[in-house]
Amino acid sequence: MKYLIYSLLFAGLISCEGPTPRQPVKRKTGSSIQASIERSKKLLALEEKLIQELIAKDSLHTYINSTSGSWYYYNKKNEAATYRPQPDDLVTFTYNILNFNNDTLYQMQDIGILKYKVDKQELFPGLRNSIKLLRENETATFLFPSSLGYGYPGDGDKIGINIPLKSTIAVLKIEKQGDSL
Repeated sequence: MKYLIYSLLFAGLISCEGPTPRQPVKRKTGSSIQASIERSKKLLALEEKLIQELIAKDSLHTYINSTSGSWYYYNKKNEAATYRPQPDDLVTFTYNILNFNNDTLYQMQDIGILKYKVDKQELFPGLRNSIKLLRENETATFLFPSSLGYGYPGDGDKIGINIPLKSTIAVLKIEKQGDSL
């Protein structure tokens, strides 16, 4: 009899189901993500229109569209040089940052001369891509939509939320990755 009670108790425990998980009350559809994508597309379209208006007003320069989404013109071109920075090269450069009203946010003198290991250090996306377009002793002025600048967060100081930027970048020296060792 004792074995029968233990057998029934054991069989009862084995046949019990575990707890079933509760289903979520709300299911996320991704609508907030979709709304954010739509806002970003509208902002980019507005900034690109603004860039096109600036280019149309500037009859002195011939602008070039980069593959990364910025527009630029050369202030100083070095036809003799052929080499452009590659990953791991050490580039010595300087730059400034203005808004589209030509108000200076950061001057070249304040930023100073910087050394940048290509694709290995953090710079804002537009600057990182632009350095790779210039040769040694070249200077160019770039127009960046906010997505290639500091974007939504800004820089926490002088550059606000979603501000398109204008920047003059001067590449002073390029040290090839094999040259520096």
